[in-house]
Amino acid sequence: MKPVKVLCVGGSDSSGGAGIQADLKAVSACGCYGMSVITALTAQNTCGVQDIFPVPKKFILAQLDSVLSDIGADAVKTGMLLTAGAVESVVKKVKEYSLEKLIVDPVMIAKGGRTMMQEKARQALVKKLLPLTFVVTPNILEAESLTHMKIRSISAMKNAAAVILGLGVKNVVIKGGHLPGNRKSGSIDILYDGKQYYEFSADWIETKDTHGTGCTYASVLAAGLAQGKNILHAVEQAKIMVTRAIENSLSLGKGHGPVHAGIALYPRGKRHECLLELRAASHQLAAFRSGRLIPEVQSNLVYAIAGAEDERHVAGFPGRIICLRDKAHAVADPEFGASRHIANIVLTVLRYDPSYRSAMNIKYSEQIIEACRRLGFSVESFARVNEPSETKDTEGASLEWGVNEVLKRTKTVPDIIFDKGGWGKEPMVRVLGKNPLDVVNKVQSILRQI
Repeated sequence: MKPVKVLCVGGSDSSGGAGIQADLKAVSACGCYGMSVITALTAQNTCGVQDIFPVPKKFILAQLDSVLSDIGADAVKTGMLLTAGAVESVVKKVKEYSLEKLIVDPVMIAKGGRTMMQEKARQALVKKLLPLTFVVTPNILEAESLTHMKIRSISAMKNAAAVILGLGVKNVVIKGGHLPGNRKSGSIDILYDGKQYYEFSADWIETKDTHGTGCTYASVLAAGLAQGKNILHAVEQAKIMVTRAIENSLSLGKGHGPVHAGIALYPRGKRHECLLELRAASHQLAAFRSGRLIPEVQSNLVYAIAGAEDERHVAGFPGRIICLRDKAHAVADPEFGASRHIANIVLTVLRYDPSYRSAMNIKYSEQIIEACRRLGFSVESFARVNEPSETKDTEGASLEWGVNEVLKRTKTVPDIIFDKGGWGKEPMVRVLGKNPLDVVNKVQSILRQI
């Protein structure tokens, strides 16, 4: 299999907790091949930065050319860019090599308070580098520096993200670890793509050992994008992995110990990918006022692993997805075996087309069905009046029978399967897709039509 390559551009941390050292550990933990360009050398430990030696612009350019002209990169992540020359070097080579997946972590101040970016470098970053950037990942202090705003709330984070997006960036992630009061509410990050705001939350972890958090976050995000994940999925992966890295941080030295992004902390495999994609899809669903599509029996969104054989191989949301203040809200994080009825739909579909592994049930109405047809979706239905008595009397068998009837008739998997209900059975629409984001995108298209 062809290796996925991530180029990390930044400063060297002699203690190994942040900078290029943290970048390469995080990239490797995600299963990617990491490369490096050093922009500055630091004499650094858990107590702070004692000295900095900037690498000359000419040598930064030479490093960039060496890597990019030979190996190339699927994504480039920048960290410490101390001087304007360092920023300009990256700008020049991003243009020269037509690098599209540029992830910028605007490292400005070290944890101990040492300035890590000169003022001319900050100006160059804003004017020249950010317009080339796919996603920028400032923390609260860095976002304040970029926007000249005070950020003390989630709404202020969103306002700042909009301002930063106005500088030419395609996507903005503001990390909320420094937000006042987050010990009670947890750590909340904001993603803004110019259309929607998405929130990614995790419980607050009480520890002083957080050295390298920002570097690790941006590097995991870069690895995800390099692997072809969309921005939502990549941010979700970064949030999960950094949270685990903080949970397993190392108490080294006399100051702030490093987070631990070791490869053992990243639970690889099909099951983890299913859960990750379901969480990302639920965030996208929650960003829209999609509560009006939730039926009386509530919804669920499920995703089966490749080759799924039974409900244990299908992940869904325990407690289902409910309507809360006009929004679709997942009661809990996804788990395997959390759905039976919608899981049976997917398991039935898999027998006809193994590429369709996800489904969600939504409310039925003639208006919704008309919207689906206007969108060009393939729409099929079954009538419960035709259901054999033996399936009516077996819990959960009705849906399997109905979906099977449709697929036997059509010989292909439609986008939509609906029924108009029956005695004690609510009318329902099932949206089918190849993965959760595919399903949620169809649901959102329907929402825009009604």
